[in-house]
Amino acid sequence: MSKTVIFIQAEGKPGITEAGITIPALVRDLHEVFKTHGIDFEGRESFVDEAEAPVPHDAKAPVEGLKHGSRVHVTRCKKIKVTVHYMDRSIERAFAAGIRVRTVKQWAVREFKLNPTDAGEHVLQLCNSTTQPPTDTALAELVSGQSCDICFDLVPEKRVEG
Repeated sequence: MSKTVIFIQAEGKPGITEAGITIPALVRDLHEVFKTHGIDFEGRESFVDEAEAPVPHDAKAPVEGLKHGSRVHVTRCKKIKVTVHYMDRSIERAFAAGIRVRTVKQWAVREFKLNPTDAGEHVLQLCNSTTQPPTDTALAELVSGQSCDICFDLVPEKRVEG
């Protein structure tokens, strides 16, 4: 048993919380870390990194996949419905809250059957905005209000030529 560092990203709490936890950990250990750092986890789900399934609610269950440097996402969304628009087409799929923008882009590129050159020249941009979230951003960080939906446009990356 060794103590390791994890990073907690909680809905409604800005920034990332760095915390120590002993590995292997049980759910109750993770909940104690949340309490220590003032993170509200009641009625919410926790995801380790890009896991499809949330951490179980059973206090005695082990927290699977937790390792040094893991990101733990605390959100009210079990799944996040993602819509991606490209030209005159749209696709939808539900993803786990910890899935990152890069994974959504890879999925969209496959679904739209973009060639590798075109794919490399496009980025995901939040609908009705100019915000292009970094590719390592977890979907849980992008939901707001009571919605568990995110909309992206697949747009050409703006380049500055000099």
